[in-house]
Amino acid sequence: MIKKWLYEPGANLLKSLSFPMDAESPHLHKVLRRNMIIIMSLVTLVPLFMMALINHYSYQTALKREIIMPLKTLVNKTKHSFELFTAERLSAVNFIASAYDFEQLADQAELYRIFHVMRQVFRGFVDLGLIDASGLQVSYVGPYELSGKIYKNHDWFKEVMVRGEHVSDVFMGYRKFPHMVIAVKHESRDGSRWVLRATIDTDLFNKLITSMGLDPTSDAFVVSQSGVLQTSSRFYGKVLDPFPMKMPIVSRGATVLETVDPENEEILLAYAYFDSPSFVLMLVKPRSEVLHNWYTLKIEILLIFVASVIVIFLVVFKITDLLVKRIEESDRRRLIGYREMEHTNKLASIGRLAAGIAHEINNPMAIINEKAGLMEDFLVMMPNFEKKDRFLQLTASMKESVDRCRNITHRLLGFARRMDTEIEAVDLEGVIREVYGFLEKEAFHRNIDVQLKLTDGLPDVLADHGQLQQVFLNVLNNAFSAVDDGGAIAITTWDHDKDFVAASIQDNGSGMSEETRRRIFDPFFSTRRQGDGTGLGLSITYGIIQKLGGRIEVQSEEGEGTTFIFYLPKKAGKELEA
Repeated sequence: MIKKWLYEPGANLLKSLSFPMDAESPHLHKVLRRNMIIIMSLVTLVPLFMMALINHYSYQTALKREIIMPLKTLVNKTKHSFELFTAERLSAVNFIASAYDFEQLADQAELYRIFHVMRQVFRGFVDLGLIDASGLQVSYVGPYELSGKIYKNHDWFKEVMVRGEHVSDVFMGYRKFPHMVIAVKHESRDGSRWVLRATIDTDLFNKLITSMGLDPTSDAFVVSQSGVLQTSSRFYGKVLDPFPMKMPIVSRGATVLETVDPENEEILLAYAYFDSPSFVLMLVKPRSEVLHNWYTLKIEILLIFVASVIVIFLVVFKITDLLVKRIEESDRRRLIGYREMEHTNKLASIGRLAAGIAHEINNPMAIINEKAGLMEDFLVMMPNFEKKDRFLQLTASMKESVDRCRNITHRLLGFARRMDTEIEAVDLEGVIREVYGFLEKEAFHRNIDVQLKLTDGLPDVLADHGQLQQVFLNVLNNAFSAVDDGGAIAITTWDHDKDFVAASIQDNGSGMSEETRRRIFDPFFSTRRQGDGTGLGLSITYGIIQKLGGRIEVQSEEGEGTTFIFYLPKKAGKELEA
């Protein structure tokens, strides 16, 4: 049942694999082997693949949780530190603008006192200035001479007058060093408006980034949403340089993405957009460094998986090959038995047909022969007949043709008879000439040069006459098939040594490869087109020569031709004597 299921086209998983059920099909065992390998491989590899996939996913999830989550946490914490830093200073400026009126802040001494207290409580303030509604800086405390500066045409001033407060990006301005500005608007009860403006030293940003504790291969920096560096970067530029990569998409929380930097190095980019100010904190780590453990684990899993697959395939292939070879051997033996029975029946039919043909042909030939003899006798008794010689030639030709027909029917009967092996002294030259007689016409029509190099006085060989005919007929047929029209075949005999007589059949045909030469005596192996041969001729030839106590050798090169050499015993071998 299993074998039938494997052979059936369309069975279960193999519905697309259809092939003939004929046991003689040359593809049957190949398809059977393929199907068994596929089924056994699927049964073993699918669970292994699923297990590897699940383990891969589980480890990937765990490692990402171990690697990605700390990056997100670190970026979120640092972002909150930046936002808290900015919010505290914005609140301080707002408080001062609300706690003091315009006149108090316009007093230079009072503004200095307020600024001095503010710097003690909050680090990072560089200066403090009061600006009226017209954009004129009324009072100023700081290291620069900015009193009397007019800001009414500055964008930040317009913004703060509309929105009430402003936190700028990092810029140079009058101070010629990177800084940022916090400005708030205050409206008095009498309707007057003024702006309190403070400058923040961005060096504190660098201290916040340093507190992240990054390793030498990592980098962290702040970028404005317009793509300008707000702090110095270890790899991508200094403050106010353009950020050399495309800004990532806006997200509410910390995000980690895999990308490449301008140097085409794969990196992990963790980033978080600030709620205020409009900054983006970025943390860059080389992907190879971050995922080193993950790569190592993946390689180990892959090696284990590949090794398992190789072992499984080797085991499956060996087991399948062993089973299919046993099935193939069983089918081969069955097929040989079937062919033997078919051959026996065919030869029996041919024998009966040949006997009938011989009877039907020989009787008219005998009459023709008698009539030709009678005509010859009449001509002898007519000495004065003018065309006597001509008619004698014609009667002789008739009798020769009758003899030829008799020889042909005799050969036909000799090949058709299926007799037990009878070892006797056989004239090797006579056998070769008889066999060549069957192929002489084909050689003539195809212009094949057949050279008979037969040694005179060659000792007889101990063999079966009919089987020896079959051997030479098989090999000569192969030689005729191998050569093109106009080719050459040489049949040679010689006395080899005291025990053997040798004969060779050499052609200048297409020759054989080394692989083909090793397999030519295998049953059912044929180099002809499918349907043109059974692949049994040389196998039977080899068996006959072995049975007769001789041996056979083959010499061949592709494109150079082939030579078959037969060594036949002058006396019976041990097998035949037994």
